[in-house]
Amino acid sequence: MKIQFIGAAKTVTGSMHLIEVNGKKFLLDCGLYQGKRKIAFEINRTFEYFDPGEIDFVILSHAHIDHSGNLPTLVRKGFKGNIYSTFATKDLCAVMLQDSGHIQEKDVEWVNRKRIKQHKNPFEPLYTVHDAVETLNHFVGINYHREFEITEGIKVTFFDAGHILGSASILLKITEEGKTTLLGFTGDLGRPNLAILKDPEKLPDVDYLITESTYGGRKHDNPKDSEDVLARVVNKAVERKGKIIIPAFSVGRTQELVFAFNNIFTDKRAEEIPVYVDSPLSVNATEVFRVHPECFDNETAEYIVHNRDPFGFNKLHYISEVEDSKRLNEIGGPMIIISSSGMVEAGRILHHLRNNIGNPNNIILMVGYSAQHTLGRRLIEREPVVKIFGEEFEVKAEVIVMNSFSAHADKDELLSYADKFDKSRMQRIFIVHGDEDQQKIFYGRLKSIGFKYISIPEKGDVFVI
Repeated sequence: MKIQFIGAAKTVTGSMHLIEVNGKKFLLDCGLYQGKRKIAFEINRTFEYFDPGEIDFVILSHAHIDHSGNLPTLVRKGFKGNIYSTFATKDLCAVMLQDSGHIQEKDVEWVNRKRIKQHKNPFEPLYTVHDAVETLNHFVGINYHREFEITEGIKVTFFDAGHILGSASILLKITEEGKTTLLGFTGDLGRPNLAILKDPEKLPDVDYLITESTYGGRKHDNPKDSEDVLARVVNKAVERKGKIIIPAFSVGRTQELVFAFNNIFTDKRAEEIPVYVDSPLSVNATEVFRVHPECFDNETAEYIVHNRDPFGFNKLHYISEVEDSKRLNEIGGPMIIISSSGMVEAGRILHHLRNNIGNPNNIILMVGYSAQHTLGRRLIEREPVVKIFGEEFEVKAEVIVMNSFSAHADKDELLSYADKFDKSRMQRIFIVHGDEDQQKIFYGRLKSIGFKYISIPEKGDVFVI
């Protein structure tokens, strides 16, 4: 068996790992690389280590675009096999991949208007909505804890990763030349005690483990305190009559925020003010949440049993139409606007920031991870001037960073998860999906608890097992 690390190697985006065994080639994840636009476009459109037509199947950990978002390019370039995921991931990809295709088309349309004026050849989009729809024909849903034989000698079982709806850690049972090897892939690990979803489940003991390391060296705030902190931010905006602008991923973070605001207003910890979820994708994704109660924790299940809607309350408004989105600029605060994308690289959030970033009464609330070179990272690092649509803006609004809403396990939670594995059985751990500084810290901590063989792969590295 050979494992080649192609994406999310010393970075957090573009998750993609190629495995060759028993004459088969398959991918764990096929995500979009996110970062500087020109570099990202080149990386995403070229599969430099394999021919998509030679890939037999894909096993997908979850629906986030940095894990699923390049599947339509794979299909467009000749992939004919199945894509195995949980049912909730399959349903989320139905809305997320089409939305991504729409963004690809609109981004290229905007760039091409400039290129045509400069008498340059127009670009083709990475993929289209049509490609995304075609990709959905390849999905095969599998329930958690149901061992499934994909092909002779390769069996897969999904365990709940607790990261977003439908997210899975993957157990592969691979039999090659009469020998069976257990390979685990954490996918993105969630946190215990987060709202809505069940806590992450540990994989059974394995021989080899591919683990994420996004926050391998950072500690998060206690998620149980997040609502109280959020209530204080709301009260500050009420006092200022300002707007709270929240860039948030459409899947997972948006629903957690809505749930938290519902609780805060119900308990009267803050004055109830209008909350606008301004993202067609968030609206559609929230509908997917409603039809997958099997993923919910006990608290959320109790809401539903008593006929309460965890994703709706009196002053909550879901916005789909562009004109309704524009009208938010004409309404005074206090109010809350939740909009995608979470890393502030595309979508309506850019328009809301452009219109509100210069007002010191407003608050920009950052509640999730942003990769290097993204506008989200620049805001988190509190750069005094940022570019939006190529125009410079002075950041006068207050930037508040909350990491208690993070859907990624922090350094202690990652270490606790790893510590439960049988160290005498574990032959090697591969650390992926993290900035290099975080990976090095996690590497040292794994060594300190007794793991002997650990690797941090470079892009393109191949390991023979």
